[in-house]
Amino acid sequence: MAKVRILPDRVANQIAAGEVVERPAAVVKELVENALDAGATRIEVEFSHGGRALMRIEDNGGGMAREDALLALERHATSKIAEAGDLDRLATFGFRGEALPSIASVSRFSLQTCEAGATGGTEIVVNGGRILHVRDHGRAQGTRIEVTQLFNSVPARRKFLKTDATEAAHIVAAVRLHALASPQAAFTLIEDGRVVFRSPTCPGLADRVGEIFGRQLAEQLMVIDASEGGLRLHGLIARPGTGGRATRHETITYVNRRPVDSRTLSYGLIESYHEVLPKGRYPAAFVFLEIDPAAVDVNVHPSKREVRFRSEAAVRSFVIRSVLARLREESGGEREVLLPVLPSSGEERRAEVAVARMVSPAAVIVPAAAKFAPAPVPVRAFMPVSAPPPAGPNRSPFVDTNAVARWRPIGLAHGVYALFETPAGLVLLDRRGAQERIVFEELTAQFSAGAVLTQRLLLPVVLELDPIGSALLRDRLGFLAAHGFEVAEFGRHTFRLEGVPAVLPPMDAEACLRDLLDGFRDGASPERNVEVARDQLARLAAARAVRLPAQAGADELRELVARLFTCRAPHTSPGGRPTHIELSQGELMRRFGKS
Repeated sequence: MAKVRILPDRVANQIAAGEVVERPAAVVKELVENALDAGATRIEVEFSHGGRALMRIEDNGGGMAREDALLALERHATSKIAEAGDLDRLATFGFRGEALPSIASVSRFSLQTCEAGATGGTEIVVNGGRILHVRDHGRAQGTRIEVTQLFNSVPARRKFLKTDATEAAHIVAAVRLHALASPQAAFTLIEDGRVVFRSPTCPGLADRVGEIFGRQLAEQLMVIDASEGGLRLHGLIARPGTGGRATRHETITYVNRRPVDSRTLSYGLIESYHEVLPKGRYPAAFVFLEIDPAAVDVNVHPSKREVRFRSEAAVRSFVIRSVLARLREESGGEREVLLPVLPSSGEERRAEVAVARMVSPAAVIVPAAAKFAPAPVPVRAFMPVSAPPPAGPNRSPFVDTNAVARWRPIGLAHGVYALFETPAGLVLLDRRGAQERIVFEELTAQFSAGAVLTQRLLLPVVLELDPIGSALLRDRLGFLAAHGFEVAEFGRHTFRLEGVPAVLPPMDAEACLRDLLDGFRDGASPERNVEVARDQLARLAAARAVRLPAQAGADELRELVARLFTCRAPHTSPGGRPTHIELSQGELMRRFGKS
C-alpha cells in the first residue's frame, strides 16, 4: 500500500481553512474584499452571535455567471491573476482563490449571485464542503453570501473561538478598516439586528473618519500628502497638541489601500511623535502608503495583513521625514506649540503644559519645563479628601512603621524625588509613585465598599465616540455609575459626561474615560472580571489625579511617607515601579572608598 497519497479536495480545503479562516472576522474580511474587487458601491454586512450563528455579506458589484460561481468554489480558482508575474502587479485585495472553498468547507454556505445584464441569477448551497444544490435564483445584480454554522464540521476549531463580544469586536474592526479605505462605497454593519454604523458614500477620508470614529476625532486630524522616489504617504494624522491615545487602535496603516499590520509603518509614525506625545501614548493616524507593487510582498501570510518591503529602512525613513515635515509645517516652523502633558511611566512633568520648538524636520526639541512650574501647593491638596487607611490588618506586613517614623526629610531633588536621612542610610522617594499608590488604594477601597465619592461637573462634557466605543460605553453605563461616573446618552454615538469620581480632576475626566474604553476594547471588561475592570479604572484615575507641587516642606513630606506606609503595597506604584530606593551606610561607604 502506498505511503504517500493525494488528499481529497474536502480535506485539503479544510486544511486551507485553518490558515484562511482563523475566526469569523476572517470570513467577513475575505468576503468584503471580494465585494470591493467586484466594484461594489454598496456593501451590507450582518452578523449575529459573534459570527458563529450568521454572517451575511451583500453587495451590488459585478456578480457572476453560473459557471464562474461554480469555479469560484474550486481551490486556486481566481480571476485576479493568470501567471506568477502578476503577483508583482497586484491591484486587487484577493488573488489566491482559496477563500470561498475554504469557507464553504467549514460551514453551511449559501451563494446568490447575478451578473450585469443577466435575466436571472444563481443560487449555490454548500454544507461542509459538499454541494447540496445549484439552481436559478431571481435577484438584482450583485452577490449575497450567507455563512452559518461556522466550524460545525470541525468542532475542534470552534472551541478555540473567543466570546461573542470578542469575536464581534474583531468583525467590526475588519469592516471599519475597509470602509475607511473605500469612501466611494456605502457601508452598513448590523450586529444582532442592531445597526452598528451606516455610512453613505463620502467625498473623502475625513468624512468617513467622522462617520465611523466621530467628528471630535476627525477635527483633531490634519491632512498629510508627501511623495518621494516612487513613494507616496497620504491620509490624516494627529495635529500637534491634541494629546494621544492609550492604545494603537486608532493608528491605522494601509499599503496600496490594503489594511496591514506593518511594524515599519506604525513604528515610523510613533517615532515621529516621540517628542510630541508622552511615553505610552500613541497618535491617531489613518495613513496610506502608495508603493510599486513589485517593491512589496503581500503574500507573506494567508491573511494578507502582513507585508514585507524590499527596502524596510527606506520606507521607514520616508515615513519619519514626511510626518516630521508635516508637523513642522503645521506648527509654523519656529512657532511655539502648546503640548498637553499627561502622566507617563518613568517620567515626571511639573507643568501643565510644555513648549515645543520644532527647529527642523528631523528634530523636535522640548525644553526643560522648570520655569513653567506652578506655584507651590501643599501636598495634602493632591490627596483624596477622606482619611488615610487605618493601621492594623490592612497595612503591609513587611513595613516597620517605627523605623519609617524616624526618616528625617532633607529636601527635594529635581522637584521629583524626596530625600530622607534614615537610621540605616539614605532613601530617595518618588513622590509621584507614592501619591499614585495612595490614591489607587483609596479608590480600590471605595470601589469594593460601593462608596465612591462623585463630583458633578459645572459644565458637562460632550463625548462623540465611534460605534465600537459607543456600544462599549452604552453596555457599561451601570458599571461606570457605580464607580463615580455619571454618563447620559445624548444622541447617536454621543454622550454627556456629567459627573466623575471626586479624586479625578475635571480637566482629565474625558481623557480618563476614553482610556478606560480603550481598556475595555483590550479585554478589561466588567462582564468578564469586575475586579480587573476596577483595577484598570483605579490605575487610570490615580495616574491623572496626581499633580505635584514644585516645593514641599518637611511636614508635607512626613505626611506623604506616613500615608504611603499605611498602604498594603507601599513599595511599588500601581504601575509596578518602585516608590523608593534605599542606600545603606555600608553602600555609601563603599562608594566613597571607605570600606
